[in-house]
Amino acid sequence: MGIEIERKFTVVGDAWRAAADKSVRMAQGYLNDIAAVQTGLQKASVRVRIAGEQAFLNLKSRELGHTRQEFDYEIPVVDAEALLALCTGGLIDKTRHYVRHAGFLWEVDEFAGENTGLIVAEIELPSADTGFARPEWAGREVTDEPRYYNLALADRPYSRWSAEEKR
Repeated sequence: MGIEIERKFTVVGDAWRAAADKSVRMAQGYLNDIAAVQTGLQKASVRVRIAGEQAFLNLKSRELGHTRQEFDYEIPVVDAEALLALCTGGLIDKTRHYVRHAGFLWEVDEFAGENTGLIVAEIELPSADTGFARPEWAGREVTDEPRYYNLALADRPYSRWSAEEKR
């Protein structure tokens, strides 16, 4: 069993782009919807992701915050394509940029499609109390705001957010 300890931030400006080591286009969807997870009917999200030439099936426990159980399994791309057709809600289309800063790898997700305009950065930490240097392009922390979770974005994309929600 894996434990994910992750913090999430909005991204301010474009300074991160020059530091990106590589970028990977991703398509992902969910086999369950956000309502089932929020109500407790299901205790984990079930995600299918194609990232470049690889594909994964991922289960993530429903805890709010920076620490969750996570299970990630590589699957054949052809299976992932079939599973994406079975997903509920919309599909997430994004490019993940990998940026190193002060000894940590940051993943900057630049969304496309109905989530165009949203860019968030995530950092995975070895423990909940690990300190890290926050880059100047890491804006407001949104770790505890469910609307920024990909599961929520598949159900209610960024293009449907109010101006106040986008601040």
